[in-house]
Amino acid sequence: MISLRHPFLRPALFCSALLAMLTGCERNLPKLTDFYQPDASITQTPLPDFRNYAVVQEKKDAFVGFMLPLIHEANREILAERQLLEHLSGTQTPAEGHPRPLKKLVKKYRIADGTRQEQIDALLEQVNVIPPSLVLAQAANESAWGTSRFAREGNNLFGEWCFSKGCGLVPKRRPSGAYHEVASFKKPFYSVQSYMLNINRHDSYAQLRSLRNKQISGQGYATGNELAAGLINYSQRGRAYIQEIRSMISVNDFGRFDLPDSDPAE
Repeated sequence: MISLRHPFLRPALFCSALLAMLTGCERNLPKLTDFYQPDASITQTPLPDFRNYAVVQEKKDAFVGFMLPLIHEANREILAERQLLEHLSGTQTPAEGHPRPLKKLVKKYRIADGTRQEQIDALLEQVNVIPPSLVLAQAANESAWGTSRFAREGNNLFGEWCFSKGCGLVPKRRPSGAYHEVASFKKPFYSVQSYMLNINRHDSYAQLRSLRNKQISGQGYATGNELAAGLINYSQRGRAYIQEIRSMISVNDFGRFDLPDSDPAE
């Protein structure tokens, strides 16, 4: 019988105990699912055929009515990610290191290496809701109020590109030598989700995120009209695109959906 005092067993036993402790800590940490459960009645909703509306205003109203639940659901998931980050930020157990929930968000948002708190702080700068007015205006603009080919055939409401063969739909007027496609999504919700991730993650929209953080700090919420200034890289039209988005927000009174007391079901 080998004694437990055997010099080769002590490190192994210590490592086993440490592993058990770490595993236990990891199990006790919150996960995103503790804060957010997808609403399948929204995430799996198919795109209506908005071409069936003969009256322009009726089509617009139907489009807004369809989009708002998708927008609020995607923002609800983002708020849950912030809740998770804030909880992790307040948890100081040294043994936890960089837990799996944090690693997943670091990978998702492409955060640089750093200490645990540095990465949490960087994520909190990026992970935040997108004003509904901005989402509505861009979706309406990019999808022709839900009637474009890419919306109808690929559930793509924001004109997002992808770069692997078969990842989406090939534009009919794609320049010779280009290989991009317009991304396809299983349901419209995933297009909204992807768009918001793009805005919150890509370096091209760092200015937009900075404007958002300043507005939220100053008045408690951000507006699409203000954040539109950060879309200079979204379209080749540059400032003309920004003006067009702002005009759509104004003409259609989308700004009312940004107010904290606005009704999500409106």
